Amino acid sequence: MPYWENHVRKVVPYTPGEQPKESGIIKLNTNENPYPPSPAVKSAYDAFDCADMRLYPAPDASELVGAIAETYGVKPSQVFVGVGSDDVISMAFMTFFGSDRPILFPDITYSFYDVWAEVYGIPYERVPLTAGFHIDPKDYIRPNGGIIFPNPNAPTGVLESTEMIEKVISGSPDSVVIIDEAYIDFAGSGKSVLPLVSKYENLLVVQTFSKSRSMAGMRIGYAIGSEKLIKYMNDVKFSVNSYTMNRVTIKCGAAALRDTAYFEETVAKIVKTRENAKSELSARGFEFPDSQSNFIFAKPPKLPAKTVFAELKKRRIYVRFWDKPVIGDYLRITVGTDDEMNALYKALDEILQEA
Repeated sequence: MPYWENHVRKVVPYTPGEQPKESGIIKLNTNENPYPPSPAVKSAYDAFDCADMRLYPAPDASELVGAIAETYGVKPSQVFVGVGSDDVISMAFMTFFGSDRPILFPDITYSFYDVWAEVYGIPYERVPLTAGFHIDPKDYIRPNGGIIFPNPNAPTGVLESTEMIEKVISGSPDSVVIIDEAYIDFAGSGKSVLPLVSKYENLLVVQTFSKSRSMAGMRIGYAIGSEKLIKYMNDVKFSVNSYTMNRVTIKCGAAALRDTAYFEETVAKIVKTRENAKSELSARGFEFPDSQSNFIFAKPPKLPAKTVFAELKKRRIYVRFWDKPVIGDYLRITVGTDDEMNALYKALDEILQEA
């Protein structure tokens, strides 16, 4: 082995959901929105002058930052934007998690957290969830180098109360607490902890356009926090790459935020389909925690999850499966259109009948 290879930073990378290249697949494995973006996004895209691509974008993405600030009633200086929420969280890890104390996150959660910790050399500890896939705040109120968890959690879909989360934040005043709200819009109004940002300087709330705003392909993520937190993040960002958000994305993202009616209509459709899916899956013997996201974390009856996953794939229906302890008993099923979900139920009936 050459000398240089002995000093390569070796990590096990995050494995995203499979992206099939052939057409005709019912894709329920990556929590994408089954509906297109707002028509306002298409209008902004069509109106974009391609000649402007020769120019660098605004480093501060002020048009998009301003639209986010206006939407959520905060100052632009409290908003950080990045290329998807993964980029935002990665930047937050780099910025805030630099102590010798381990950062804390659940043992069943978004599997990118430990990857970032490994890449940046951050000590970490996976904290077990309760038997019902909930977080016990007492497990987090102790010396730590930072805290992060999604709400609703992924892949379980379980929503924690604002009261519980505030216990964690107030109990760790010496650490930055990051709440990853990628799926919060599917949990109903008033469930975000964004109102706590004005109360706690150490709270950073991360959201994304990939799920509820149907723009996973545009890669827009953002964080809202105290002006101090956002300044520190921007200092690091501008030390790495000043031009992370392209001109088209800035225009389209701002346009999406202006179309509140379409956003609310689309989210309501997904929630309605999700609630029906709970009834359909329950009637077939599936067990699952009560999801408040755009997916359901379901344990099949009769057959192992791995078998059901393979049988669905044969029928050109993709869901998510992890061959790991505990979660290997479950499938994560993204909520699709009603037609896609009906095709799923039909396929499940065939598979379970043959068991």
